This record gives sequence, structure tokens and C-alpha cells, in this order.
Amino acid sequence: MHRETPMHPEPHAPRRAPAHPRGDVGRRVAARRHELGLSREDLALRAGSAPGYIQYLEEQPATPGVAFLLRLADALETTVPALTGAAAGPPPAELLRTVELDPAACWALLDTHGVGRIARQTPDGPVVLPVNYLVTDGRVAFRSTTPTSSGTADADLAFEADHIDETSGQGWSVLLVGPVHDVTDPAAVERLAARADGGPWTGGEGSHWTLLAPQRVTGRRILLAEP
Repeated sequence: MHRETPMHPEPHAPRRAPAHPRGDVGRRVAARRHELGLSREDLALRAGSAPGYIQYLEEQPATPGVAFLLRLADALETTVPALTGAAAGPPPAELLRTVELDPAACWALLDTHGVGRIARQTPDGPVVLPVNYLVTDGRVAFRSTTPTSSGTADADLAFEADHIDETSGQGWSVLLVGPVHDVTDPAAVERLAARADGGPWTGGEGSHWTLLAPQRVTGRRILLAEP
């Protein structure tokens, strides 16, 4: 989707922008804008931004920085807690419901994020580590400073990613389980590195890439119950 260049630098948005469920902040911004009878152009002018960024914010799961949220709240004649949902507090547990996700929905959610967790057994017991990841051809690729499979081909591993809105109580979680192997082909490593955004989440060079080919894909979403 084409976006106009903002008048002022805005926070980095999520890595990809296909049609995914919009974020909580964007939903509240759109609702408040409609209450005031403002167009996106009107709001952009008030906030010193661009209509294209306002559209992106309302339609994608973006998370603006505090400085822009302050300008946005002022432009919408409201407060930052109101836009982020902190003023409302979480809904009662009885108003929430859990929905099981099919594999297609799981992959769509994974494609909106870039940080997950891997869980594996070690000689000292199970460990859970955060990793940057990307989705490629029905597999998850992530990199680290040392080989993940420890030289053992097809070692089983679990990968999890999630998003929780603590103010609304809603969110989702996806779990992948399957064999992994280290990527050793230089051309394949180069292709993955070209698609990556920055270095490993934990720092370092991160020259070792691992591919997880899941045999099991499960997920769930927590939503507000229908009235």
C-alpha cells in the first residue's frame, strides 16, 4: 500500500503491511476522529503528520511513539490514556471469549510480527529464548549467534509468538512445533539476511540461521464476547 511521506518522522511501523486486523490504538483514533467529524486530512493537519500515515495508523497494527501520541491526543481533544485504552481498564473476564485459530489464520498473524520465542531442551534443562523471525514458504526462519540445532539435524523445537493488549484483555497466541535444521548454504543465508530487519533481538552478529518446518500449527485468539 502506498503511503505519503510524513511531514515529521514517525515511529517505525510493523515490518509488513498486508490486510491484517488493525491495532487497538488505530481503532480508537478512528472512532474519536469520527466523533469530532474530522477527515484524515483534517487530523493530519492538526497533528503535523500526513494523511497517509493517519490511514496506516487506523488500518494496521501500528504502535506510535509517545511524542506522536501526545500530538495526536491534542489534535483529537483527548488524552493519551484514552487513545491507548489505559483509561478504561480491562473488561471483566466474563465478557471475553477464546477462539481457536486455523493454520491459515495463525500464519497471517505470524506475518505481522518479528519477535517470538523458541523453547528447547538443553543438557541443563528446558530453555526459552527470544528471537527475531521471518516467515518464508510455510516455515519460520530465525537467527542467533550460535547454531540452534547444535549440529543435530531435524531436532524438535517449539516456537511461540503472541500479542496481548493488557488494557482490553484481548490478544492472540500461535504455537508451532516441528523439526529444525541450521541453514548452511551461503546463498540461502544471504537471501534470509537480505529480508531481515536489523540484527538479532538479543544482539550480536547473528550469522547462524535456523529453519523450523512445523508439523503442528495451533493458535487462539481472545476476543470480546458478542452482545
